[in-house]
Amino acid sequence: MNWKEILFLSCLATFVLLVVLEKSHSAAVGTRKAAGEEDKESVKKKIFIQESDASNFFKKRGKRATKSRDELNAETGQMLIADEQRREYFEEQRNKFENFVKEEHKEQQERSREQIEQWRQYHYDGLYPSYMYNRHHI
Repeated sequence: MNWKEILFLSCLATFVLLVVLEKSHSAAVGTRKAAGEEDKESVKKKIFIQESDASNFFKKRGKRATKSRDELNAETGQMLIADEQRREYFEEQRNKFENFVKEEHKEQQERSREQIEQWRQYHYDGLYPSYMYNRHHI
């Protein structure tokens, strides 16, 4: 038996097995379908409210009426979360800018130090310290 025949027989056996399982599964689902529909109806009744209640759901309080404690707590929580996110964002931006300024300052100091060192080497006159007031002019 060569490998092509083995592959063909295994594929054929798999196909037959899948067909048989699908037929048996569809028969089992068919008996449960009515129960599934009943479950869906009961879930819909639990989730959705009556049409009359739904039309008045958002009209529970007028614009000028005081808010309930739950609404106030929810709005306060959202405002606090937004404030915290804003504070973190601006703190991060400030830290980035401060790091940038520090790096620029360090680079500027390094360039300045190098230039001063080059100037001192060029103007060195053998005296220590080599400043202009140490030079004695005749």
